[in-house]
Amino acid sequence: MDGVEYRSTDMHISSAVILKRRERDPVKLFREELRRPGIVMVPGVFNALTAMLAEKMGFRAVYVSGAAVTASLGLPDLGIITLDEMVKIVGYICDSVGIPVIVDIDTGYGEALNVVRAVREFEKVGAAAVQIEDQVLPKKCGHLSGKQLITPYEMARKIRAAAEARGNPDFAIIARTDARGVTGLEDAVRRAEMYLEAGADVIFPEALESEEEFAEFASRVRAPLLANMTEFGRSPLIEASKLEGMGYKLVIYPVTLLRVAMYSVKKALSLLRERGTQRELVPEMFTRKELYELIGYHEYEEFDKKIFKDIKGVD
Repeated sequence: MDGVEYRSTDMHISSAVILKRRERDPVKLFREELRRPGIVMVPGVFNALTAMLAEKMGFRAVYVSGAAVTASLGLPDLGIITLDEMVKIVGYICDSVGIPVIVDIDTGYGEALNVVRAVREFEKVGAAAVQIEDQVLPKKCGHLSGKQLITPYEMARKIRAAAEARGNPDFAIIARTDARGVTGLEDAVRRAEMYLEAGADVIFPEALESEEEFAEFASRVRAPLLANMTEFGRSPLIEASKLEGMGYKLVIYPVTLLRVAMYSVKKALSLLRERGTQRELVPEMFTRKELYELIGYHEYEEFDKKIFKDIKGVD
């Protein structure tokens, strides 16, 4: 410590922002959400910035969509993204928000042993839950035809492996079944029951095709249920309040933000090319002030200034 003087000052506010200190454990928060009444609307995010805005807008959880993240990398949703790539992106997202982060891990990146490693890696970076599906790899979007399923026993092994692998018992395992579009609703119900017995905390019936099917599934499967309200798919777009009345606990909007963002980007590029200026777009933009407030820009500056003042010495 030669030549250096340390002085203690109050840096609580700025350091809490830039060091991402949380008041509550997101894993425990998510488990509490599953226990309390009411439905939780969960927007799909594909980077830290969209997650931060969702949190600021009052959403109580976010969903990291494999389809949205893969598309943001310029790739199709065919299980191409790797575990390491997804863990890195999820790490940025978890570090940026204090609300629970649910991660779509497709088929678990392989067999049961691969699922074990995936659960450990996502738990390590701060995720609150992972979602595993029962498709054959390479998988497809759940709302496309031509999907293939692994056996329910193979999927049950993956669920059991995930449950055994988690270090925190509150870390949630979400089991998705794509059976409705392949083998029918009855098989989807049977698989859901088997997955629950294997250790799943939440059941996600993918690509149900009517409000009646959503209601029937909920009446037959007694567990926390997740509904997928993706656009341009096989499922009707049902209001969250109506899904809650049926008995659903979570509703995700996995690619909504990406689709809206890309539409706006396309519009901006078209106008910029045609007019030679972005002037008309300015009223539709997120302002510099809004962006800086969202990312805590001034807190970073303030923290840096205080550190500079508090430590005196010779370089």
